[in-house]
Amino acid sequence: MTKGVIATPHHLASEAGASVLRDGGNAIDAVIAADAVLCVVYPSMTSVAGDLMAIVWPAGAGAPVGLIGAGRSGELATIEAVRSRGHAQMPVRGVLTVTVPGTVEAWGRLLERFGTFGLGAVLEPAAALARDGYVITAHLSRFLMDAADLLGREPAAQALYPPMEAGMLLRNPDLASVLQSIGRGGIGGFYRGEIAAEIAAAIKRREGLVTAQDLAAHRSEWVDPVKVAYRDLVVYELPPPTQGLAAAAMLARLNTVPPRSLRPGIDFIEPFKRARDVAYGLRDRYITDPDFAKAPPAPFLDPTHVAREKTTSLEGGDTVYMCAADEHGNVVSLIQSVAFDFGSGIVAEGTGMLLQNRGSYFSLDPKHVNRLEPRKRTMHTLIPAMASKDGRPWAAFGSMGGDGQPQLQAQVLVNLVDHGLEPAEAVARPRIRILADGVTVSVEADYPGAGGLSHSKWKVELMPPKHHLFGHAHSIVIDGPNQWRAGADPRSDGSVEFAP
Repeated sequence: MTKGVIATPHHLASEAGASVLRDGGNAIDAVIAADAVLCVVYPSMTSVAGDLMAIVWPAGAGAPVGLIGAGRSGELATIEAVRSRGHAQMPVRGVLTVTVPGTVEAWGRLLERFGTFGLGAVLEPAAALARDGYVITAHLSRFLMDAADLLGREPAAQALYPPMEAGMLLRNPDLASVLQSIGRGGIGGFYRGEIAAEIAAAIKRREGLVTAQDLAAHRSEWVDPVKVAYRDLVVYELPPPTQGLAAAAMLARLNTVPPRSLRPGIDFIEPFKRARDVAYGLRDRYITDPDFAKAPPAPFLDPTHVAREKTTSLEGGDTVYMCAADEHGNVVSLIQSVAFDFGSGIVAEGTGMLLQNRGSYFSLDPKHVNRLEPRKRTMHTLIPAMASKDGRPWAAFGSMGGDGQPQLQAQVLVNLVDHGLEPAEAVARPRIRILADGVTVSVEADYPGAGGLSHSKWKVELMPPKHHLFGHAHSIVIDGPNQWRAGADPRSDGSVEFAP
């Protein structure tokens, strides 16, 4: 038995991860088991055919390592190819937005380097739930209802994910078979075998841009995380193609603001929005696949850089974030996604998997740094985070929320560090979010002073408390060997589970 802790946005995923810990697996094994379960029970948020990013602080190591499991655009993906289909801008849904799935290869790389269990053992809980069925939560029911038009465009998607009421049972036997196949044969079959052939055929049938050769060529990338100081901590974010530099840019600027000025309320919005505007402007100017163009870290990490560039954000993005730690000293911060809710809206026939629409983040402007090009990774919203104190891991944290993740992360860290909140309270406290237009301040109705914001200088959108627009954030704080505090966001169906 391994002592440890895991926090995820669905109780079934947390239970699966804790079970792996109790069976002797480590934090890496546990978080992959949990992620696979989320690919089954949270299809609105993620998919086996999505992408995955992770930061791992291995036991005994002096620093963490990052893994970028981002799939590339297809070899047929050009601006001309998309415009020839009648699109003046990159579409948001459909086959033209599908990119290579990065998750499965990332699972394999993480287990190969850090795990103690094989793929079969960590994927079995998810396969069992897909085969035997799971109970629809109120959250998922609402997403299924809202996405009825999108899913209704595709027979396979509509058959698998019709509008359903909370409490009903949903089964996905094709997905169970895929998970079992990966568990038995490894990642090769997914990218170069029968599963790859089914994915490629589904894309080709719809005249998409990703080919079998693109699937076969996919590889994850090990990277050194970006570092930024915040108070007495070092915070770690992933480098491009993720928006980790934007998250680091926000923290670098908030670090210059006295903690007393970061208390929740009307006065918080000014410094927060100022940091957000600079960070997002830099992101949209510079960040793309570093194989195509390098983003300079200096303007992001220099808090005196205040130039504002035009932002071109998308409003959307549905994702799962989770974190885990174990008695050996391993800490994992992992995030995984199908991009927008239910991704492209396409289920690859015979697989039970929704294909992601990550390609929607590309630009059709040939002068834009993140322009669509063949076999390119788009600017990526997925950013797990970690923080250290005195050279040792102190916290893992993050949130789903697409474009808004840097803002949501920053508020969680401010709550933990500047306000000294327990992790459970830090992730639950009401939040704000500056929307993609760069003008509107979206606020949960129970945010301090929310009632008076309508009379302020801000353009305000008042939202219900615990709304998913403000993310599903989770956090673990490491107080010492076998000493952890953790919180799971009440906006999700999540939980914190300890393995005693």
